[in-house]
Amino acid sequence: MTRRLRKDGSSYYGPYFPGNLAHRLVHFIHRHFKVPSCNVDLTRTHSHPCLEYHIHRCLGPCVQNLTTDHEYSDAVRSVRLFLEGRHKDLAQELRARVETLSAEMRFEEASALHELIKTVEELGEKQKMASIEGSDTDIFAFYAEAPLVAINLFHLRGGHIVDRREFFWEDQRDFDPPEFFASLLKQVYLDDPYVPALIHVPVEFEDRELLEEFLSEKRGRKVEISTPQRGQKRAMIDLVESNAKHSFEQRFRVMKPSSKAIESALQDALGLENPPRRIECFDISHIQGTDKVASMVVWEDVRMKKSDYRKFIIRTVQGNDDFASMREVILRRYGRLKEESDLIPIENLKSGAPQRPGLVLVDGGLGQLHAAADALEELGITDQPLASIAKREEWIYVYGQGNEPIVLDKFSPVLHLVQMVRDEAHRFAVTFHRTRRNANRLRSELDQIPGIGEKTVTKLLRHFGSLERVREASEDELAGVTGRALARRVRDSLTAGRAGQIPEKHVPSET
Repeated sequence: MTRRLRKDGSSYYGPYFPGNLAHRLVHFIHRHFKVPSCNVDLTRTHSHPCLEYHIHRCLGPCVQNLTTDHEYSDAVRSVRLFLEGRHKDLAQELRARVETLSAEMRFEEASALHELIKTVEELGEKQKMASIEGSDTDIFAFYAEAPLVAINLFHLRGGHIVDRREFFWEDQRDFDPPEFFASLLKQVYLDDPYVPALIHVPVEFEDRELLEEFLSEKRGRKVEISTPQRGQKRAMIDLVESNAKHSFEQRFRVMKPSSKAIESALQDALGLENPPRRIECFDISHIQGTDKVASMVVWEDVRMKKSDYRKFIIRTVQGNDDFASMREVILRRYGRLKEESDLIPIENLKSGAPQRPGLVLVDGGLGQLHAAADALEELGITDQPLASIAKREEWIYVYGQGNEPIVLDKFSPVLHLVQMVRDEAHRFAVTFHRTRRNANRLRSELDQIPGIGEKTVTKLLRHFGSLERVREASEDELAGVTGRALARRVRDSLTAGRAGQIPEKHVPSET
């Protein structure tokens, strides 16, 4: 799986919308065509096959005599036809194989291929993204409920969708589609270095011929702007329009989407194998490496679940090392969760047993992401979905999808959700850090008062809870905890300490 094409000699297929479609296709390929899902070196001979072979998801080409070169080549060729969208050719080839297997009395294998033929034919019928005749094409469509407007732009290159862009407006009270698109196309292509040969728009507008002439001059070749009325091209505009309506509803609808819709949107945007019903998010807080703490907050079923929040005091890390701190917290959290689940009989796992989340989210960039991944790997947890969100750029990195970030639109509901969970983890960590720092500072200042011992400090700390409350307490209130003599000594010392915090020479004079 990748989000970027590289000139490395590999064959690339796609792109796929939504992103989890690629994961489903990979699962389908391994299940039905049984090509390897691992990166094992096929030039070497191995002694025994892995689990994938035993569960009938791999032909086992890495072990001698489990398959033949001819059988494996047929599987690879079938996968290529499938990914290239040549479903009719693939179905014909599979039928020929079914006849051969039937003639050889291998009816069980023939039956499996027959089921695969039916699946391939259904996929071919549902394939709406057939290649369009002509050159590279941009397709516009809109959905509007004035003053709100949502525009979708699909970029087709070589007959395949390579990108999709969304635009939103909230101030179009006098929305006029022809005038609007005449202006929009000028804005989109005026500074764009690439202009496609064909531009499809949903409505005609007056300046179309002048704009065609301008864009043709810029491109150096003819550019055509058209409004298809029928056929495959019109069907494509209708498809983009349905996407625009979906974008409009996600962006502007007041009613909250269902939990399944939110989880599905998360799955699609981050390319996850399953919708994440529960997210656990971690953040580290400290000041120059002192009083290091961490927080874990939980999002579950479309809301924050505060009863599952956790606080951590970093114990093993010296100095200002956020990566090591994150590694310690992940080890402690999921090490304990693993121990608890190991202690529960398997038949009771569904009844309140600790379950791993659908997504672990860490605050930070690639460094924090790999630190968390190392911790999970040390625990033997290799299938946990893991992601991080970088603070400055608001890029999302998903572990296992390379080092390429997922850059979501700033209006994306998925990005807003991830930011909300991250911000809550940050708030919870900072609050815990301040509480702990104030408690340490309170104890430190009280320890410096002559005649005040450990027991008295503990009494004051438990009774008042913070340094400010001790400072604000009257002598009578302090006497109720420590006795009159010690209360006077505490009151005098803290009053003198506060006066000494701002020396007289530092107080600005009035002008």
